[in-house]
Amino acid sequence: MLDFDPVSRAKGHFMMNGGNQELRNMSGKPRLTYLNGRGRMEPVRWLLAAAGVEFEEVFLQTKEQYEKLIKDGLLLFQQVPLVEIDGMKMVQTRAILSYIAGKYNLYGKDLKERALIDMYVEGISDLMQMILMFPFSPPDTKEKNLDSIKERATNRYFPVFEKVLKQHGQDFLVGNKFSWADVQLIEAILAVEEKIPAVLSGFPQLQAFKTKMSNMPTIKKFLQPGSPRKPPPDDHYIETVLKVFKR
Repeated sequence: MLDFDPVSRAKGHFMMNGGNQELRNMSGKPRLTYLNGRGRMEPVRWLLAAAGVEFEEVFLQTKEQYEKLIKDGLLLFQQVPLVEIDGMKMVQTRAILSYIAGKYNLYGKDLKERALIDMYVEGISDLMQMILMFPFSPPDTKEKNLDSIKERATNRYFPVFEKVLKQHGQDFLVGNKFSWADVQLIEAILAVEEKIPAVLSGFPQLQAFKTKMSNMPTIKKFLQPGSPRKPPPDDHYIETVLKVFKR
C-alpha cells in the first residue's frame, strides 16, 4: 500500500533493477525510496532541500521491487515513502517530515510555535491531498475536481495565510523564522499555480511571500532545472503507480 490513496533526481539517485538493488546507505546521506515522481515523497524532498541537505533516491519501477521491500521487513506498515536517515528506516510521511523539521531546526522554538506549525502544515496538507489525487481522477471529473481545488484554495486555505502574514507583518508564518510551515506553503502555492496560474491574483501577501521564498538560496537551487524536484505527474508516472501498487 501507499502512504496515500493508491490510485514522485538527486545526486546519487539510481533505479532499482530486478528487485536486487543493495539498500545499504554508505554515503551517510538520507536515502529516499519511492517512485520517480512527486506523490507523498515530494514534501520530504522539499523539506530536505530547503534545509540544504543532499540526499539519495531509490526509484521503484515494478511491483516485485515493492513486494521485496515488504518481504525484507523494510516497510513497517507495508507502505512507502521510506526514508533511511540516522540509522532509522522511517515510514509515514508526517513522522518523516516532523523528524526532519526537528533535526534541522525548522520546527519552532517552543511547544506553542510547534503547535502553530502543525496547524498550518495540516491545513496545507488537506489542500495538497486534492492536488495529489487529481491526476488519478476519471477524465469526466477532472474539470469538476479542478474547480474544487480552486474553490478550496481561494476560499478556505489561502485566505488564512494571507491574513496571518498581514496581521504580523513578518516574512515567515511562525516566529519570524523560516520553518516547515513556510516550506509546505510555498510548495502548495507553486503546485496550485501549475493548474490555476492566476490563483494568487487576490492575495498580495502571498505573492510577496512566494517571491521571498523562491529567492531563498536553498529553495532557489531546488527550483532550478536538474534538481531533485519532480515534474507534475504525467501519464507514464500514473501508469507506473498503478503497476507498482496494483493489488
